[in-house]
Amino acid sequence: MPRPSKIVINTSPIIALIAAWGNLDPMDVLYDEVIVPWEVSQEVTKGGSNNFAVSEFQSAKNLLRERTSVSISQFLLHSLDLGEASVIQLALDRGVELVCIDEAVGRRIARLNGLKLTGSLGILLRWKQTNPTFSLQGAIDRMLARKIRLSEGLIKAVLRQADDLDFQ
Repeated sequence: MPRPSKIVINTSPIIALIAAWGNLDPMDVLYDEVIVPWEVSQEVTKGGSNNFAVSEFQSAKNLLRERTSVSISQFLLHSLDLGEASVIQLALDRGVELVCIDEAVGRRIARLNGLKLTGSLGILLRWKQTNPTFSLQGAIDRMLARKIRLSEGLIKAVLRQADDLDFQ
């Protein structure tokens, strides 16, 4: 599978990946450019109730953080939250084919706009392909411990794919 060179990433996957890995360093191995819209940076650095992932995000060296807001189409603004809308708009504006969005509605609209998709678990699966000794189950357990919402069906499907990698 060829390595995608660029990806535009949303807030939820950033937080989920930090929960899984403890940082965002593996993204540097997986992608040449990890683009973070200004709106997404604002959401992450605002932090939640416990400020989880803020310092890890701020210290990540491998991210291309946009310095200004993107001009988002009215359709996207009315259909999605600001982070997802900015990810899709920025990808369309820059001709970046791949976006990382975990939420179902955002994924659907990204597809409708002709974008390729991955999510936090898809990135972890790609990391497993790169590092066969990586424990995908351990990463998922760390995500769940941080209250990252993952469907049981999706977890099973990703673990099944990881098992297939182990037997190749």
